[in-house]
Amino acid sequence: MMKSRIHRRAFLRGLGSVVALPGLQLMAEQKGGKRPQRMAFVYAPNGAIMDRWRPKGVGAKWQLGESMAGLKKLRSEIQVITGLAHDKAKANGDGAGDHARANATFLTGIQARKTAGADIRNGISVDQYAAAKVGHLTRLPSLQLGCDPARQAGRCDSGYSCAYQFNFSWKTESLPLPPEIDPRLVFEQMFGSGDRKQDAESRARRTLYDQSILDFVLQDAKKLQSQLGYSDRQKLDEYLTGVRDLERKIVNAEKFAASLPDIDKPTGIPAMYKDHIRVMYDLMVLAFQSDTSRIATFLVAHDGSNRNFKNLGVGEGHHQLSHHRNDAGKIAKIAKVDRFYLDQFAYFLERLKAVKEPDGSSLLDNSMIVYGGAISDGNRHNHDDLPVILAGKGGGLRAGRHLQTAQAVPMSNMYLSMLDRVGVKQERLGDSSGCFDLI
Repeated sequence: MMKSRIHRRAFLRGLGSVVALPGLQLMAEQKGGKRPQRMAFVYAPNGAIMDRWRPKGVGAKWQLGESMAGLKKLRSEIQVITGLAHDKAKANGDGAGDHARANATFLTGIQARKTAGADIRNGISVDQYAAAKVGHLTRLPSLQLGCDPARQAGRCDSGYSCAYQFNFSWKTESLPLPPEIDPRLVFEQMFGSGDRKQDAESRARRTLYDQSILDFVLQDAKKLQSQLGYSDRQKLDEYLTGVRDLERKIVNAEKFAASLPDIDKPTGIPAMYKDHIRVMYDLMVLAFQSDTSRIATFLVAHDGSNRNFKNLGVGEGHHQLSHHRNDAGKIAKIAKVDRFYLDQFAYFLERLKAVKEPDGSSLLDNSMIVYGGAISDGNRHNHDDLPVILAGKGGGLRAGRHLQTAQAVPMSNMYLSMLDRVGVKQERLGDSSGCFDLI
């Protein structure tokens, strides 16, 4: 095998196309096997039915709650943390608006200024603290994904700007980073050249001739394969196949959208919500696998979302149901929604676990993935004892346990500990009072 120098940030290039490479054994040999660490934050809305969500038992002797049944095969890859709180999502004298505050506070730990005007003020989110430190190591400093169209202005929840409720990644105190909801645009962002003219020409040619983005980097790919050993060639083939499969999903969604009546519609968004969620998870996996980005946020739905789930037998809106007033029928329906969101999260983790690094570890082994929300009981808008899962073993995290705090702990403390594990020395984040021990 020719051991020519291949940098971890190497790319396959073609007309308007740049495809980052996955981790290869040759790269590991050249860099001493150092593995990138990834971080992702996934938000699920409207709280949960905690009696069915919360695990039974603590420490290593625990059982998954009913809503987490889909995570059974991943029990050894996650830790459930109960007792974390977001005090700044409470009113604290600001009156109603718990859903807007929940989204605004989840990654910042800050009490958002109550305003429906342009004078919004929040705090820098944990993902952006990380991106400021390690974002220069990848093509994209961070990814912001979602399934609900972003809103940057207007009046939403009880006098709060829509900027708070429809975003949860904040670059500065006054600059939210809106989530991108169209998989096609995310795909082009990840694999486009960055030159608008070339990117437009590339996409037009692909559409006209029914080509893949990989067709434009084929020459580079063949040249690279001649330098690789068997295992690396196989790994590269699997990776490029994954890129093509994801591209095909997006193209199929576009074709379906084009066949719908002439109404305003996005281009690459799957018609089924489940498919939309999963293709966004696929994009996150691909971003981590190719080292296009190591930091990602995914607003699966904004807090206060009133989407229905008729495919689950839930015709009412989610937010409407969350105010269940202890009605057994409504509680059962909310539990179905909780299970739905956790099943999709399990899909994401399984995808991460299936992708192997050059040293034989998995992407999940080298990731820290937070799943949760800033409301526990949606009926009462509680912001303590939050439903939180920390998945992966990145940064030396322990997994396979239920970690229950003795008293309410600011969730920001956990974020400080996570930042420390990726080399970001941050003394304070939002309402943090110190690092939360994740040993």
